[in-house]
Amino acid sequence: MANIKDVTKESWILSTFPEWGTWLNEEIEREEVKPGTFAMWWLGCTGIWLKSEGNTNILCDLWCGSGKRTHGDGKMRMGHQMQHMSGCLNVQPNLRAQPFVIDPFEIKNVDALVVTHIHSDHLDINTAAAVNNNCPEAKFIGPQEVVNTWLEWGVPEEKTIVVHPGDTVKVKDIEVEALEAFDRTALVTAKDGEVLKGKMPQDMDEIAVNYLFKTTGGNVYHAGDSHYSNMFAKHGNEHQVDVCLGAFGENPRGITDKITSVDILRMAESLNAEVVIPVHYDIWTNFQADPKEITELWNMKKDRLQYKFKPYIWQVGGKYVYPTDKDKMEFNFYRGFDDVFAIDNDIPFPSFL
Repeated sequence: MANIKDVTKESWILSTFPEWGTWLNEEIEREEVKPGTFAMWWLGCTGIWLKSEGNTNILCDLWCGSGKRTHGDGKMRMGHQMQHMSGCLNVQPNLRAQPFVIDPFEIKNVDALVVTHIHSDHLDINTAAAVNNNCPEAKFIGPQEVVNTWLEWGVPEEKTIVVHPGDTVKVKDIEVEALEAFDRTALVTAKDGEVLKGKMPQDMDEIAVNYLFKTTGGNVYHAGDSHYSNMFAKHGNEHQVDVCLGAFGENPRGITDKITSVDILRMAESLNAEVVIPVHYDIWTNFQADPKEITELWNMKKDRLQYKFKPYIWQVGGKYVYPTDKDKMEFNFYRGFDDVFAIDNDIPFPSFL
């Protein structure tokens, strides 16, 4: 029997985190993707696990870190991108709102870790270490500055692949194509103490890209943290986009960092997508938003504007299969208890319940 004398902070952490243990790791590993489909799981923020019918596994933007953990001195770190953007002084209250649904150190069979851009809630040292140690054949794919960070962390150079817009990388039966990103927050991310006024902006192509994952079951467009851009229409003209993911959220006053509900719909329309899935709104307490707002706006506009796509409201840890789920509009976890009364129930008398 357990004894409170044996309980420590360390034992609590090891027995509790990640909160889902290896439940999702096991589910993904056991999934057999049917021909003509692909499966993906939302891992929080913009992190997804993509699995093809050929058993190719791509991990994108998995973040296993935390936001604010202390009030500190109450001030924003000087030179933070949000300070560059807005001139704020007070600390950003970005607490992590989402539990950890996957154990990075139990990850297996990853063929590629793909990262969209340089920000730490997408480019994660814990994920890099786990994939490097557990999946020795995995490739590390990202823009130049992402790869530079991996190299600084100790990822072997021969495992890394630098991509710029227009580049493609074949990962077994999935083709990964890099496309232009539109992440203006990344453009105002700089080294500590660096002044941006009066300077030419950074080259976006070196710090951020969007991706099109082409599978035998359909294509997924991952927009990273891109803001809305007219260039989405160009990408939609040039590529088949079946499912698109966009970084949705409610921007605090004086901040433009996430795509709002109106522009989530515009993004899907511009990309000629069949399905649009909002992500990222789950993770930060100060950017949380209600994705049902997207559904309500879609219902208001779909007949007048003749939308050819549907929004899908996902949940972190949930699975989405395309095209099987393309006409669904909301995810719900399996509720269980399909086998009620498979054996005699054990109650004092039949009318007890």
